[in-house]
Amino acid sequence: MPSTAAEVQQLGDFRVDEAISKADTLIEAMGWIRRFRGKTTVIKLGGSLLDDEQELMHILLDVIFMETVGMKPVIVHGGGKAINRALAEAGIEPNFVRGRRVTDQATLEAVERVLAGELNVFLTEEIERLGGRAMNLSFNTTNVLFGKKHRSEDGADIGFVGDITRVDRGVIEGLSYTDQVPVIPSMCEGEDGQHYNVNADSAAMAVAQSLGAEKLVFLSDVNGVRRDKNDPDTIMHSLSAAEARQLIHDGVIDAGMIPKVEACLETLGRGVRKVHIVDGRLRHSLLLEIFTTSGVGTEIHQ
Repeated sequence: MPSTAAEVQQLGDFRVDEAISKADTLIEAMGWIRRFRGKTTVIKLGGSLLDDEQELMHILLDVIFMETVGMKPVIVHGGGKAINRALAEAGIEPNFVRGRRVTDQATLEAVERVLAGELNVFLTEEIERLGGRAMNLSFNTTNVLFGKKHRSEDGADIGFVGDITRVDRGVIEGLSYTDQVPVIPSMCEGEDGQHYNVNADSAAMAVAQSLGAEKLVFLSDVNGVRRDKNDPDTIMHSLSAAEARQLIHDGVIDAGMIPKVEACLETLGRGVRKVHIVDGRLRHSLLLEIFTTSGVGTEIHQ
């Protein structure tokens, strides 16, 4: 506790300065809020971010803020470690081919129970608990993703894995216009009613393209595209599609970042204006990326 008048004054000055700093941040955000009001942003959520309660809470609070100021956020989520845990409990060994989970009948049942059931409901209920409004869109409520069995280039059969061919944008937009956040699991239904597991990045891309989204945000466990993949300080905050292709050609973008950046480029070519790769572990990274001038991740644009 301050013990002198000078210390009290100093504490008061600090609090005023802190309040002014917060007001300055709001003023900076005002232009971006006006610019993106009424625009759709698709947010891909998955992996380890779903396992950390604090990280997930801050992400969902960001989503609620976006909706509150007039944006139309849409969440597409995977299952990641929760699915692996369910498979382990069932004695099923996870197996991946080119980033897609090999899905036999037993695996499909576990994926659907966790992804389209438990996680989908949990995320929706968390948004509601934190003060927002949301609706889960799954096989158990209203399905909005339709597709067909995935065919590998090498002809390998990886089971009940699908590619999305159609998105029911009317249902999604209807929820957005009533100020609700659609929460969509990365699974689709075939014409014959068969359910398929879908790569979460691919599902988010399909939703963003169908909605003509202003932005698609991939929440990741890295802070963006780096000139040196081992040095977080070398992040490149803005790249054109041409620059990104050149960095892949030059070997600057390599290994696991290549498919994510190629997915971003494909999405840009299909009507989405901007794609972002953001470290979802950073507190309020969504707001910092969208509502500040410099951002905290990598924005890729045409």
